[in-house]
Amino acid sequence: MSEQRTSVFSNGLIWFGAGVSIAEILTGTYFATLGFGKAMAAILLGHLIGGLMMFAAGMIGAKERKSAMETVKMSFGEKGSLLFAILNVLQLVGWTAIMIYDGALAADGILHTGKVVWAIVIGLLIVLWIFVGLTNLGKLNTVAMTALFILSLVLFKVIFFGTGSAAPIVDDGSLTFGAAVELAVAMPLSWLPLISDYTREAEKPFAATVTSVIVYSVVSVFMYMIGMGAAIFTGEYDIAQIMLKAGFGVIGLLIIVFSTVTTTFLDAYSAGVSCVSISSKINEKWAAIVVAVIGMIAAIVYPMDNITNFLYLIGSVFAPMIAIQIADYFILKKADAKDDAFQWKNLFVWVVGFVIYRVLMHVDTPVGNTLPDMIITVILCLIVDKVAGAIKHN
Repeated sequence: MSEQRTSVFSNGLIWFGAGVSIAEILTGTYFATLGFGKAMAAILLGHLIGGLMMFAAGMIGAKERKSAMETVKMSFGEKGSLLFAILNVLQLVGWTAIMIYDGALAADGILHTGKVVWAIVIGLLIVLWIFVGLTNLGKLNTVAMTALFILSLVLFKVIFFGTGSAAPIVDDGSLTFGAAVELAVAMPLSWLPLISDYTREAEKPFAATVTSVIVYSVVSVFMYMIGMGAAIFTGEYDIAQIMLKAGFGVIGLLIIVFSTVTTTFLDAYSAGVSCVSISSKINEKWAAIVVAVIGMIAAIVYPMDNITNFLYLIGSVFAPMIAIQIADYFILKKADAKDDAFQWKNLFVWVVGFVIYRVLMHVDTPVGNTLPDMIITVILCLIVDKVAGAIKHN
């Protein structure tokens, strides 16, 4: 019996769901102080950088038919990859909790039944999505995505073509252009350790990867625009207030709940896939459900209002990791360490790349710090490989 593969269309739908996200809208509100023109330039540049990285990561998994963390073994070794698998599970638990927290807070702002109630409702819906499964979501996902797309267009129209007359927002210098680019890179970057979990299942690897990245990037830019536009034209930074000012009641509630579910499902599902990389005895689906439940409990117990430090931590871990994978797989054409316990030279380069990213956080460049860090890491990876080769032959 042949394995069930996902179509290009269903891959596009999955990543449409990832892009339609409250986290994206909330992050977009931070850009308002730059003004519309500069904010849009930063959002587009950030998504271009992040999208190219997503494509490279997705293609490795698609070509090798391996999950994201399985592809990491190819560059860091069987045991070396465990570090990234564990860090990935932790960041995905964090994302699951943050998304449920934001969704519950926003839903409660529209229908005041209590944040805890909404956290439980959203958590249970995510568990349902996981039970249905990636290859069986088909019609359910199509209906949910179509509804979300229409509602997002209506929200866009109300914000950009409504009669909002907020006081002009002044650029107070709190967000530089480079920092804004980095905030735009942060979202696609957070999907780097996940995208292969979906492209590995694709019928047409290249077409599915290209479609996934383009669909996600376009929708994510659109969501950032909604957040930024809402802050500029309505003066609101609160997602529930944005919905209410736009005249959305129950419809706004549906946008919030289903956009949270369709995005957070991917986080929980991929956490399950990464758990299998840590131990093959773990059941993928049940691990995903446990992550969803942990995220739901964390969302109820802990406040998670500012996630910028969390985003930068993700960047510092996974930007140098994928830079090394790109150099190893596409340039050096080696990526052959999956049978080794550790690939020490790549682990050394990753540590240096991690430190460089943290240093670059204090340097304001026009393109943020992810791109410079990745370029330096790729160059360092090539130099270290050359030196290791020379030492071996002597």
